[in-house]
Amino acid sequence: MKRTAKNKSNLVRFGVALDRGLLERFDTLLRSLHYTNRSKAIADLIRERLVEEDWLKGNKMGVGVITLVYDHHKYQLDNKLIDIQHHHLGLVLSSMHVHLDKNLCLEILAVRGNAVSIKKLAGKLGGLKGVRHTSISFTTTDLDT
Repeated sequence: MKRTAKNKSNLVRFGVALDRGLLERFDTLLRSLHYTNRSKAIADLIRERLVEEDWLKGNKMGVGVITLVYDHHKYQLDNKLIDIQHHHLGLVLSSMHVHLDKNLCLEILAVRGNAVSIKKLAGKLGGLKGVRHTSISFTTTDLDT
């Protein structure tokens, strides 16, 4: 590949052939998400897929968020949630508690560790009686640009 004045970095240009309808839908999505170009969007999609693969393998360190919705009237549930978090101080960086209504609370935990450990923690928390929903959002800081 010939490097030009604008291409002194590790950027590589390549072509992609797509069905016209698919590309039009992609461009509509990009506009709604305020992307300024396709290259950034494609790079983001590739990174998302790589993070997902790392997550499934469980072998990368990363950061993430565990989200719980639970009934705070459930006997001792608040204490059990706090105890589990205290036993995982190496994983739990921070937490935020939100009162959703007179019965439900939202707990948001910022976590850091390997995917396997984070999934185990989310399972312990989500498996408690009174927890209505648990989700995990995970990313890594170990991606090439």
